Amino acid sequence: MITIMNSSGSPSRYALILAGGSGQRFWPISRDSLPKQLLKLFGDKTLLEMTVDRLDGLVPTENIVILTNKQQEAAVRKLLPQLPKENIIAEPEKRDTAPAIALGVGWVVARDPTATMMVLPADHLIKDHHEFHRVLTNAAKAAEVGSSLVTIGIKPTWACPSYGYVERGRRASLPGVDDLAVYEVERFREKPNPDLAEHFLSQGTFTWNAGMFIWTIPAIFSELSRHCPALADFISELRNSKDFSATVSKQFGKLPKLSIDYALMERASRVLNIEATFDWDDVGNWTSVGRYLTSDDQGNQHNCAFSQLDSSSNLVFSQTGQHIALLGVQDLIVVSAKDALLITSRSHAESIKKLADQLPQELK
Repeated sequence: MITIMNSSGSPSRYALILAGGSGQRFWPISRDSLPKQLLKLFGDKTLLEMTVDRLDGLVPTENIVILTNKQQEAAVRKLLPQLPKENIIAEPEKRDTAPAIALGVGWVVARDPTATMMVLPADHLIKDHHEFHRVLTNAAKAAEVGSSLVTIGIKPTWACPSYGYVERGRRASLPGVDDLAVYEVERFREKPNPDLAEHFLSQGTFTWNAGMFIWTIPAIFSELSRHCPALADFISELRNSKDFSATVSKQFGKLPKLSIDYALMERASRVLNIEATFDWDDVGNWTSVGRYLTSDDQGNQHNCAFSQLDSSSNLVFSQTGQHIALLGVQDLIVVSAKDALLITSRSHAESIKKLADQLPQELK
């Protein structure tokens, strides 16, 4: 097989950005058609735009593919006019991460069956682009020389029960990878209860599963053929199809609803783990956003003009330009959108998703 090389002598590299999902955790400014990755939470760019920008110098623009859904497709295309039209794909329906990634693999394999591929979420906040490039470059090298699937792990800073974990084994020996430590993966662990999360943290051999994967096309296809042949067959159909979109429309809904962890990563013959040395935040709720807002001497975090008296540790976020005043309140989240207002306690930040399920349809 002839390997296509880029100017550096390495296999060509592609990036699949997963940009679907719902818009419930950041209600009222997020909606089903406007999820977290399409919001401007940290300045004048959305998280999706920031994710694409972060790939500059790492992956050619023409090798970046965005996978979204029909409801959000128009907004994604409007945000990313620099991408070729065919590089933005809308899933016909939701089938979980394994079919979504198989669709991305099929898109890449039709162009370069020997490429290296990165899979990245669209809604993470990473500011250190230089270190991000270094880690991903080494992960690509590890995938290429080790013929392995590689996952990026985040060093746990607390015993979080809301993340999946990766348990590392012995250090792997790989030529051509610099001072980043690469470890064999013992197993993937589902979201633990708080006591088990504390145990994971105390061991020092666990990382958070950030949902970032790197592999070569031959390696991922080989593993899928072994462990999930329905997805491998779908990829083969896409590679040989004369009408990519028609094949996706016809076959995607028939694929099994499986997460990539369950379908593949937990079963693959060899998975490697590299711990991230860049900053990382999955921005899971409004409390996470607050860490990046301006804060006054009473610990009130805000993105807008506001006044307060005898109020502390509140979060105020507004899209409306209204002046917000707080009097005698603590630990609140106040979010003002054009057509709705949210007021809740910080302790209920994780429950906003449940509230969103009960809203009138026009506010979802």
